[in-house]
Formats: sequence, C-alpha cells, structure tokens
Amino acid sequence: FCFVLSVAMASGTALVYDEEMTTHKLLWSDPVCDIEVPERLSSSYELLKCYHLVERCVHVPAREGSEEEILLVHSPEHLEVAKSTQTMKEEELKSVSGNYDAFFFHPNTYRCARLAVGATLQLVDAVMSGKVCNGMALVRPPGHHSQRNAANGFCLFNNVAIAAEYAKLKYGLQRILIVDWDVHHGQGTQYIFEEDPSVLYFSWHRYEHQEFWPSLKESDYDAVGLGKGKGFNINLPWNKVGMGNSDYLAAFFHVLLPMAFEFDPELVLVSSGYDSGIGDPEGQMNATPEVFAHLTHFLMQLANGKLCVILEGGYHLKSLSESVCMTVKTLLGDPVPQIT
Repeated sequence: FCFVLSVAMASGTALVYDEEMTTHKLLWSDPVCDIEVPERLSSSYELLKCYHLVERCVHVPAREGSEEEILLVHSPEHLEVAKSTQTMKEEELKSVSGNYDAFFFHPNTYRCARLAVGATLQLVDAVMSGKVCNGMALVRPPGHHSQRNAANGFCLFNNVAIAAEYAKLKYGLQRILIVDWDVHHGQGTQYIFEEDPSVLYFSWHRYEHQEFWPSLKESDYDAVGLGKGKGFNINLPWNKVGMGNSDYLAAFFHVLLPMAFEFDPELVLVSSGYDSGIGDPEGQMNATPEVFAHLTHFLMQLANGKLCVILEGGYHLKSLSESVCMTVKTLLGDPVPQIT
C-alpha cells in the first residue's frame, strides 16, 4: 500500500541547468541587446547554490531539442537560418542579426537555443511522468517573443510554446495554462496560440498605451484570441510603471486565478521573466522577490501541482537571482515569506 501511494504522489522539484547556455553572448556593441548577458544564468545558479537549494532539487540534465520538436511551432525556413549561423564570422552574424528586432547571433547561439528547448522539454517530461512534482528550467536564450518565422526580442525558439505543443502531442493534454509574468508581452506565444482553445495564455506587461516595446496594438486588453481561440488569450497591460506587490496580487486574484480555476488546466507552464521585479531597468516596477513566491504558490494549486517554470527575461542580476531563489524555495514547499 505504501508503495502504491508513493508512486501516485509525485514529489520533488526538478532543476534543469546547463552551463553551456552561458556561451551565447553579444560579440559587438549594441545598446539594445547588451543587457542579455550570460551572467543572468550563472548568477542565478550561484545564488541557488549559496542558499543550498541546488542540492535539495532533483537534477535533470538538459538535452538538445530535436529539429522535429522545434518544427512543432517554427517554420523550416526559420530553423535553417538559425542553423546556418554556426559557421559564420562576426560580420555575417551581425548582418543576419540585423534582420530581426532586438536579437543577436553568436556561433554557439543555435546550440544554446536547442539546449534551451531541450531543457524545457526535459522538465515537462520529468513533471508529466511523475518523476517530480514541479520544477524550474534556467535557460537562455529566452523564448516568448520568438515567432513562427522570426527571432525577436532576444528570443530564437519559443521554448514554452514548443513545450505546450510537445505536451499535447506526447501526453494527450487538452488544457494547458501558460502564465507569462515577464514585463514584456510575449507576442510570439500569443500569435502561436491565438486560435487554439486548448491553451489559455495570460500575460501582464508594461504597455504604456502602446509606447513600450514591442508597442503592438494586439498587446492590449481587447486582444482575446481569434476564432475557436476567442476568450483564451488574456492580456493585462500596465499603462504606468511602479506597479508593486499589491498590484500583482490583485491581478492574480481578480483576473488570472478565477479564469485559471474555471479552465482547470492539466499542466501549467510559466514564462518566468523577472524583469517585472524591483530594480529592473526594463520593467521599472516595484514588485519585490517575495511576490514571486506567492505567485508560484497560487499556481501550485492548479493541475494537481504540475508546474513548470521556465526562465525568460530579468536584467538586474541581484533582483533576478533573488526572485529565482524565491520561486525555487516555493516549488520545494518552503513556507512563503511575509509580503511587504
């Protein structure tokens, strides 16, 4: 009886990290892209070690995402362009990068982006197979801006979107919730699923009446999905900066959670950008790292706790690292801290 019970109740928190993803870096001067640095990963991992959180997690190795997996959401043309950059010299890389809005290629970018996809899928497998209850994948390049046929906003392949399609295909899932708490709108994810009622996509983002990047009309609150997907896309645009803990909690309580519980997802994926945290130069918001513990805790009540958190943005290294640690502590079941 004890054995049956232990199999039925998955426990443990996976951590997926591969140092090789720090090799993707900017080789020339570009003031738009220079905040997306390898230290975003390494400093987060170092702080997790410092707080003795790494040793409490189940280590799940990263792998390369396959071409077939990448093609679940991206076009063959996009994949070919990405592949072709592996042998390019700096001038060529710069030239190809210039075709996209806020993106840079390094000779190792394609390999890192495949690792980011594979790490995300390894996390989904660990959670869906019951090896662990939940987990976090520390990956870069991030994914939520990348579109079917284009790199965009530091993102090459859409890790979370690929994970959703993969989970539907491999595990027959019919309801997946994607929560995007990055401070930028994940328009790539929205475009991919806007006609798909099996994916409920929620994004809050700095918008400022379309003044803030990516400055799209379709990032506003009235973009709710198309066709069969109508009602399954939720945008919460912030029209001013300085949003704090109470704003974030109110958004969760009054907007996201009522819909999420009604939707009743079988898996929750988080596009976990911490540029929505205090001190971040991109977000200019005031939410403290503790708030991410609370947001994580709420999401753990859905989908029988099947929660996969995948890193997106976050450009203030201290704020980012502390927020990552708060998220992992909560996934591990530690009590959530009091919120200021």
